Amino acid sequence: MAWALKRYLVCSETSCLKCNCIIKKNKSKNCAIFFTLFFLVLFCSDVLALPIFKQEESNLPPESENKILPFQYVLCAATSPAVKLHDETLTYLNQGQSYEIRMLDNRKMGELPEIDGKMVKSIIRVVFHDRRLQYTEHQQLEGWRWNRPGDRILDLDIPMSVGVVDPRANPTQLNTVEFLWDPSKRTSVFIQVHCISTEFTMRKHGGEKGVPFRIQIDTFKENEAGEYTEHLHSASCQFKVFKPKGADRKQKTDREKMEKRAPQEKEKYQPSYETTILTECSPWPEITYVNNSPSPSFNSSHNSLFCPFSLPPNKQNLLPTATPQEAQQWLHRNRFSPFCRLFSNFSGADLLKLTREDVIQICGPADGIRLFNALKGRVVRPRLTIYVCQESQQQTREQHQKHENGDGSSNTFFVYHAIYLDELTAVELTEKLAQLFSISPRQISQIFKQGPTGIHVLVSDEVRASTVFKTVLWSSLKTCQQTRQSRLLLV
Repeated sequence: MAWALKRYLVCSETSCLKCNCIIKKNKSKNCAIFFTLFFLVLFCSDVLALPIFKQEESNLPPESENKILPFQYVLCAATSPAVKLHDETLTYLNQGQSYEIRMLDNRKMGELPEIDGKMVKSIIRVVFHDRRLQYTEHQQLEGWRWNRPGDRILDLDIPMSVGVVDPRANPTQLNTVEFLWDPSKRTSVFIQVHCISTEFTMRKHGGEKGVPFRIQIDTFKENEAGEYTEHLHSASCQFKVFKPKGADRKQKTDREKMEKRAPQEKEKYQPSYETTILTECSPWPEITYVNNSPSPSFNSSHNSLFCPFSLPPNKQNLLPTATPQEAQQWLHRNRFSPFCRLFSNFSGADLLKLTREDVIQICGPADGIRLFNALKGRVVRPRLTIYVCQESQQQTREQHQKHENGDGSSNTFFVYHAIYLDELTAVELTEKLAQLFSISPRQISQIFKQGPTGIHVLVSDEVRASTVFKTVLWSSLKTCQQTRQSRLLLV
């Protein structure tokens, strides 16, 4: 464009010289008009080049504008009517409410045949819309984690979701969840956002506007090594989060404001749509290096997280000599994974020095009390402890009775086993006695307790609750050779 204007200027100067007009003195009316138009064009070009007049498309290549995308993600939440034309849509969400995102397959016939009949992996994350907050995202999230210990920014509502396979969430990434899904099947994932927009404002004096967030979904296919690292599609949308029912009130306020505007003003704004379509964007920068190590999984029935490492529960107490790495392993083994990042630099001695008030303030009341009890090695005392002797011979029983009556002439040595009961039920007693005799609980058909005058009373939950068991008991196990069923008598 500049080259064409320059060429036109040269031609104009030549024609002006031929007609003997002097440009510097503005004696030619035609030349004056030309220069006025020329500088006006240059000024408008510079103004239109400003970012405010440029509608950027997330650095997408030009050929992608008319391209049919392989996937489409639809957030089932209404867009705001107070958004001007050509601006990005804005959606209001309620804190903690479940919202559906429909995962749609838009592929044409024969497109991406390598994923036919296979799963793809999608990663959903909540990120900041403002570039200023994106630069300090790590610090912002760490501050939120400190103020809301044990909470997550983004969660999946597993019971309501459809077609979601192997959902996972990393305790160290509060704003990210991931799952597998089959594009050929109906898939809807329900998400919950637990932070609100005003939690990240600079000055909090009340009445300030909350910062906007973005929901971004990145989808990957499986490579030859079985890892989901090959990028397929990314899309995102802008939204704000309000306290419960606050989004409904904000939507109503925007609608009432638009109704009061003149018809000419209304034409400058977008209509409100019932759903929000996520628009294509560039993949999230960190997605290039997807970590395919096993992530903690969601429990489909309780919507909670398992520990990120498949370590067996460890009843061993934390030692003061434990290093920070050993302290991290102890936290994982004892189901304190969400707080591992908070205590990343704590050694065993540092954790043991924490008071009850300290851990409650850091972890919240529920997890704080649990962590304090685990650090101090407090074990829940059983409701009942009984000592059972396994001797079953008749003469041993007689000697045992003599021993109870104070007859010290017997030199027989009796071995008793401690049984700890927490629930005080017949089933629990059966299981513990089966372990003692090294048999299956199903082999014990009945348990009797010797009652008054030597009668045998069948042990049930009612009998167990209404009678008092002696601390020391003698047991006799009788097995029927035909049915292989056993009867146990407690004396």
